[in-house]
Amino acid sequence: MEKDKGKPGLVIACGGTGGHLFPGLAVAEAWTAAGGRVLLLVSEKPIDREASRKYDAYRFETIPALPKPATFSPRMLPFLVSVWKTIRTCRGLLRSFQADAVLGMGGFTSLPPVVAAKKAGIPAFVHDSNALPGKANRITSRWCDEVFLGMEAARSHFPGKTCVVTGTPVRRELTTLPERSAAAAKWGLDPHRPTLLVMGGSQGARKLNSLVAEAPLDAAVQVLHIAGPGDESRVQEEVGEREGYRIVGFCDDMASAYAVADAVVARSGASSLTELADLGLPSLLVPFPFAAEDHQTVNARVFEEAGAAILEQEKDLDGAKVASLVSRMLEPQERTRMAKAAKSLSIPDAAKRVCEAIGGLMEKGGSNR
Repeated sequence: MEKDKGKPGLVIACGGTGGHLFPGLAVAEAWTAAGGRVLLLVSEKPIDREASRKYDAYRFETIPALPKPATFSPRMLPFLVSVWKTIRTCRGLLRSFQADAVLGMGGFTSLPPVVAAKKAGIPAFVHDSNALPGKANRITSRWCDEVFLGMEAARSHFPGKTCVVTGTPVRRELTTLPERSAAAAKWGLDPHRPTLLVMGGSQGARKLNSLVAEAPLDAAVQVLHIAGPGDESRVQEEVGEREGYRIVGFCDDMASAYAVADAVVARSGASSLTELADLGLPSLLVPFPFAAEDHQTVNARVFEEAGAAILEQEKDLDGAKVASLVSRMLEPQERTRMAKAAKSLSIPDAAKRVCEAIGGLMEKGGSNR
């Protein structure tokens, strides 16, 4: 590929989960808006395929997703071989794209491109959205010039590294929501009734989905329930023909979903929490109980302590308790208070901050290594 004169090239490794992909796309939007070139490295997972179709203005390349096995597992040797091969692939991609910097958005998909950047003498960065960073990012940071943080609480987990609190980037489509009436019409809902948005999450959604489906909610409350493609039909059976209860498997228009929402029930992945903060939405957060190092609970605690959310563990919930907590969130005075607290956690210019930090190091002459 011939390098466009004067246009700095940024490679963003962001595949595997929405928590990595969507903030990466937000950075891509900001970088290209400032006149740069972008190459997005993603995995072969369905969520990445969907994004590559919707965001067809960008160039995507697929690299293997590399979940790390236990250190003494017999799978460790094949893992290391795969990492080595992927690093070689990434070096070729960086060379052909004529990359000026590499940004990893998290997970082991970020490791090979960052290591390839180190070998090529290109500035490298990693972004971690969580209050408790994952092992993959802590390892990847060893090859990085700077570490970008979604939350200040993560700083202590990167000793000896230059850390910059940027916040977690949010896609441009979520910065200006459609009118509530138009959003309600899209989902077949009444714009004048209080609406609960339920986001089951991409993993481990079955129990949370059922807790909400069986909850005896106030008759005035509507529900827009994003159940996940694999659980849509089962949740529909549990809910039946309940009036004002809309179930979808996959949502490719989160702007319209948020526009009609007055409160949210969700897991507590960092990317979702960032969106809730930016939009000022009260939430009941139910951490995925099997998340690595229980990092979702740590994330949710930040929001709970700020007064922006109610934190409950899945094992402590039943339908009746969910209904009670939803009623509490939707009480006008409480909803206003929680919305204000959520907004206080927002860093709305996070994508710009990331781009400025990368550009600043590039202007100083490149890598600190």
